[in-house]
Amino acid sequence: MTLLLDGNSLTLKDITAITQRIPIAIAPECKKKLHASRIIVEKMAEGDQPVYGVNTGFGWLANKRVPKSKLKELQRNVLISHASGMGDLLSLEETRLAMVLRLNVLLKGYTGVRFLLCEKLCDLINAGIYPRIPEYGSLGASGDLIPLAHLALPLIGEGEVYYEGKYLAAKAALKKAGLTPIILEAKEGLSLVNGTQIMLSVGGLAIVHALQLAEQVDKIAALSYEGVCAHLEPLNPLIHSLRIQPGQILSAKTLLNELKGSYLHDKKTVRKRVQDPYSLRCAPQVHGASRDVLNFAAEVVSRELNAATDNPLVDIEAKQIISGGNFHGQPLALAYDAASMAVAEFGNISERRIEALINPHISGLPAFLTPEEGVNSGYMSLQYLAGSYVNENKILSHPASTDSIPGNVGIEDFVSMGMTSARKLRKIISNTKNILSAEMLVAAQAVDLRKNVKLGKGTQYTYNALRAKVKTLKEDRILENDLMEALNTLDEIV
Repeated sequence: MTLLLDGNSLTLKDITAITQRIPIAIAPECKKKLHASRIIVEKMAEGDQPVYGVNTGFGWLANKRVPKSKLKELQRNVLISHASGMGDLLSLEETRLAMVLRLNVLLKGYTGVRFLLCEKLCDLINAGIYPRIPEYGSLGASGDLIPLAHLALPLIGEGEVYYEGKYLAAKAALKKAGLTPIILEAKEGLSLVNGTQIMLSVGGLAIVHALQLAEQVDKIAALSYEGVCAHLEPLNPLIHSLRIQPGQILSAKTLLNELKGSYLHDKKTVRKRVQDPYSLRCAPQVHGASRDVLNFAAEVVSRELNAATDNPLVDIEAKQIISGGNFHGQPLALAYDAASMAVAEFGNISERRIEALINPHISGLPAFLTPEEGVNSGYMSLQYLAGSYVNENKILSHPASTDSIPGNVGIEDFVSMGMTSARKLRKIISNTKNILSAEMLVAAQAVDLRKNVKLGKGTQYTYNALRAKVKTLKEDRILENDLMEALNTLDEIV
């Protein structure tokens, strides 16, 4: 299969395919529109009227006219001067996704680059030549200038890239792949660095993972229901239909579906509590609210995948170049910050269920779920582990988008910090997956201590997937390996 890019058709589902290195191709119809917008740029470059990004400096330097003899140097310099990122590198998946997203924007035909430039970028993607992109440097307006400069460097034969299993100079990688650098023409350097594609890549991929997490948290919670012998009355569909919140209704339905056939439905099952703790009784309300927020964030990301987010834009109909601010990352920043809180709540409530399961006053089972209390500590430490992740998630949930550090001597006086929001979301998701892994271990152990209870159709699948990797805890052992196996099991229960 090949993914055909036309600037308008990417979907959230395509994100996974792109990160899995599906071949990329350019839709034939793009060429005509790109040529039409390029003619306008070239005409402006030849004229005497100052046009931002074409024959002027950038930001505060927009009032500096650049002579025609230096227009190519201007476009090269914007890449060289802005490639100043630091920190850990974007993953190869995030890097490839960012390259594809940037190409998709160029193919819309509002940026004014040559078709040749798009072909060169497509060639890099398909050859598996991935630029070395540090994750720090973007303020989220004017877009992701610094990391996008790193992304673009290999096009002109500069910087370092990952190719055939190692990092090497871009020139050497291009030569090995049979490719050649490009000399940038008017506006093309700016067209490569002005946009939201780095924060869109990091945050968009994180949103895909968060949506998977929304499915996993319901399924693991269902196993916890069985582990703690919870009441099913709070899952009654009438309760949730009366609240009218779609995420809540879906979470309650998922929990019930997972528990279909479970011993919890048996009228002979005896509960020691009249009501369960909120972490069980209100799981649909909490999980569902987070689902709704994540769906909102996914909608924002879906729109941004095909949005023209650069500046200035070429209006083919009016034959003019217009400046604006579509590079501003505020829509993404707010969505990611909201999603960060939503995912953190998955972790918060999961930690409380871990506590309920290991607490003999709630579960009615041996303390910390060890068959031999005293000599063995069982799963005592897993609640500590979960608590450490919850604490960090609470700190990371503080919004980045409510901050702004002006740049460019005040021209860029209000920025989004969207890349910070994206990085925070990515980390919170990783932390929460670890918390859920701990809950899965504890819930399965609680089920075992109840001895031969019948599990639901869905929960039996989750239980079997875990037990294929991790044995019941009969005496204390190092739990790190068990946690890693549980983490690997998460992907099997989406």
